[in-house]
Amino acid sequence: MVLTGNQIDLFEASMPRLKAIAYRLLGSASDAEDAVQDTFLRWQSADVDRIEVPEAWLTKVLTNLCLNQLTSARARRETYVGQWLPEPLLAGDPMLGPADTVEQRESVSFAVLALMERLSPDERVVYVLREAFGYPHRRIAEILDATESASQQLFHRAKKHIADGRTRTEIDEAAARRIVDEFLTAATSGRTEPLVRLLTADAVAIGDGGGKVPARTRPFEGAVAVAKFMRSLFTPNQAARNLLGGTAEIHVSYANGLPALVATVDGRVIGVMCLEITADGIAAFRNQANPDKLERATRQWAATDHGEPALRIN
Repeated sequence: MVLTGNQIDLFEASMPRLKAIAYRLLGSASDAEDAVQDTFLRWQSADVDRIEVPEAWLTKVLTNLCLNQLTSARARRETYVGQWLPEPLLAGDPMLGPADTVEQRESVSFAVLALMERLSPDERVVYVLREAFGYPHRRIAEILDATESASQQLFHRAKKHIADGRTRTEIDEAAARRIVDEFLTAATSGRTEPLVRLLTADAVAIGDGGGKVPARTRPFEGAVAVAKFMRSLFTPNQAARNLLGGTAEIHVSYANGLPALVATVDGRVIGVMCLEITADGIAAFRNQANPDKLERATRQWAATDHGEPALRIN
């Protein structure tokens, strides 16, 4: 079927929302793009004139495509090398979607996206559509071909799993930047004690190298272990220089709604480290270093101005 200009415009107007939904469901920007493209192909072959509510139709098709991907993704992640973390989205990326409420901002954070891996595919769909996009349970039930009561139960279970996995906190931007600056000062001091004071007692550091770059297969746990790791990470040495292949520039930025350190070498993003900051200190470092998951970040980084780096590691 050949789409009219209005029908193409209608789909294009829906694309930002569809991409934001798909990213939250899949944790991968590239997979989200593919799911939206497949949705367009189905829109192109459908009898569009007979679709009464195009937005609902598109969301249902996209969701079903994502459900299929989630099933296969679970199998792939069983053989994934090391820790799995989502593909990072830098500040300003339209795929981040709505960010007006705490719930919307948290739904795209590394912490919550990682916790959503524990949910069943249906729980994940209900949580994303309800928590991040405010869909009523009646509409979610129609998308999942379930009852409204079943949607409510799925949401209750999903929200409990997420809540059990983390403590909700939100630090204002100025305070977060101050803590990040203090962290960089402590990390480059060559001493462990200043770092320990900035961390929560149960702090963790998780890295995703995807088997492409060196990354510990198990998280560092506890303030002392994390502090020692961070001290070594930010201390220049010949092994690091050989691994980086040049001078690394560290910029303070935002990714997935959280304060982040973006490491680049010759303009290429080689790491995005999100910091989870609570009222008690820094609770988690989640570092995405898998080059396959940094291509979008590199493209976006090249298209924007960042000013001088906060730190250079020679």
